[in-house]
Amino acid sequence: MQEEVSEDFANEDSVLATSVLSAMLAGNRKFADGNSAHAGVNSESRMKLIDGQHPGAVVLSCADSRVAPEFIFDAGLGVIFSVRTAGEVLDDAVIASLEYAVSDLGVKVLVVLGHEHCGAVKAVLPNVQKLVSEYGEDKTSEIIESSESILLRSLGSAALAGVEENLDTDDIERIHVSNILAEICEKSQIIREAVFKDALMLVGARYRMSDGLVEVLSC
Repeated sequence: MQEEVSEDFANEDSVLATSVLSAMLAGNRKFADGNSAHAGVNSESRMKLIDGQHPGAVVLSCADSRVAPEFIFDAGLGVIFSVRTAGEVLDDAVIASLEYAVSDLGVKVLVVLGHEHCGAVKAVLPNVQKLVSEYGEDKTSEIIESSESILLRSLGSAALAGVEENLDTDDIERIHVSNILAEICEKSQIIREAVFKDALMLVGARYRMSDGLVEVLSC
């Protein structure tokens, strides 16, 4: 598996972003089916990467120990540039890491990967529900925006939308991924320009722990 994935993920002008994404999803199907190759994680692969890395994709995902992109996409060393934070929360360091992957490493695909049973969503949702019950939706939105909690600022708007529309946590997780993609584009001129020039594909996705599959939300 790894030789195929390495070629498809190769950072070359001839490789299309769609090819990179297709290879990732093919690897995910193997993972979900229990057929992960676990290739490319050996001394030979490690030695080939000493002089540099050429990943085809950067994945921003949750720091949850159950959500490791390299395993979920059945990818070996050097294939995915991985950035992980609780709840895919953005800060200056995360934006700088994503920009490095785009401008210096030349990745073709940027994936924001949410996941089922997200602890950050479950932590924020009761707080938002309580705020809405006490202050109403408009005031809650103001409280979220000015909160000292980075988790509440980041996930609060998705949770609030869920409360307003009576959505379940699955849909709140999907909304959050969409919000993070929009925030990345808002905060990074480098990423906006790469997308405008068709040099980068933005993908919103969500990993389902229950069946191991990644659902593509937007691309």
